[in-house]
Amino acid sequence: MRWFHTSVVVVLAVALLIFALQNLQTVTVAFLGFSISAPLAVLFIVIYLLGMATGGSIWSLARWAWQGSRQTPTAPR
Repeated sequence: MRWFHTSVVVVLAVALLIFALQNLQTVTVAFLGFSISAPLAVLFIVIYLLGMATGGSIWSLARWAWQGSRQTPTAPR
């Protein structure tokens, strides 16, 4: 199973490298009055990392809520 996970990571890393090398042009992204110009690959990586951080936070919060709801409530004192 470890080889499977390693191979998936390698395939995704190679795909990201190919994407970065093929998309070196600069693009401008605007949001709420802010704008940034950067290579498309850099923006892609930043957005991916932000998605990982927020997705991990949501998953952690959902798991915490689920585990809290499964515990037996204690009687008030």
